[in-house]
Amino acid sequence: MSAKKLRQLKTDITGYLFILPNILGMVLFTLVPMIFSLIISFTDWNFVKGFGSWEWIGIENYLEMWQDEWFLSALRNTVILAFVCVPVTIALALVIAVAVERFAYAKLPIRLAMFMPYISNVVAVTIVWVMMYSPWGPFTQMVKMFGVKNPPQWLGDYTWALPAVILMMIWANVGYCVMIYTSAIQGLPGDVYEAARMDGAGEICQFFRLTVPFLSPTTFFLVITLFINVFQIFAQVQIMTKGGPGTSTNVMVYYIYKSAFNYYNMGYAAAMSWILFAILFVITIIQWRGQKRWVSY
Repeated sequence: MSAKKLRQLKTDITGYLFILPNILGMVLFTLVPMIFSLIISFTDWNFVKGFGSWEWIGIENYLEMWQDEWFLSALRNTVILAFVCVPVTIALALVIAVAVERFAYAKLPIRLAMFMPYISNVVAVTIVWVMMYSPWGPFTQMVKMFGVKNPPQWLGDYTWALPAVILMMIWANVGYCVMIYTSAIQGLPGDVYEAARMDGAGEICQFFRLTVPFLSPTTFFLVITLFINVFQIFAQVQIMTKGGPGTSTNVMVYYIYKSAFNYYNMGYAAAMSWILFAILFVITIIQWRGQKRWVSY
């Protein structure tokens, strides 16, 4: 072996050794658990009885869930939550990011203030919102100011509980989207906007004809990440409503958790987890293919 090839081999081995801990961690803590969960999704297993106590039942778990009203309500609520939160959050974030970049004076404090909910402890943030929805909280008091004598109980109301969670999720995620959009906006070509202004294009025209198309790759990234984030909502529901009242805020991850650790039906919970994975995978593929049609530079 030549000296050059020997040096290249040493370099390659050094590189592989650097990434080896990360590869081992991914295999041990991600790949192996995924394979194990796929296997037990075809079993009836009460995990408190230990390994080896499972009974192979084939695809029965996957068939049973479509007859389970709790699973169907969790799926419906999760879909509603995602398809309301994601577009509203992205639309608000885009408008706010452009407005702050173009017209605000104290840009940095405004962005930091909006980003704080995203980096704050989710438990603390959720408890604050529970207090805001309480009978003495600002939402109830505001409704009373408009002459409503019996305002809704928000988190205790079957109709209003899910919208209350949706509002909190939008508030918590909009700051993150604003920061991502701000980074992208600062890299937009200024000469194109200057040419548009010289041609008489106003701010609104520039926004829809230039900013939105230029930011389409960023929008695509945010759509994917927000869908995954919202579909995995758990802590907020656990703290605010515990899936209630009734099934009004029961979502998939919360029901998976209850099936596994409250009802000890680990096989059924694993099957629902793989259905959730399949839904997210399909949504991502659809968005990925659709992105090619509306991403432009």
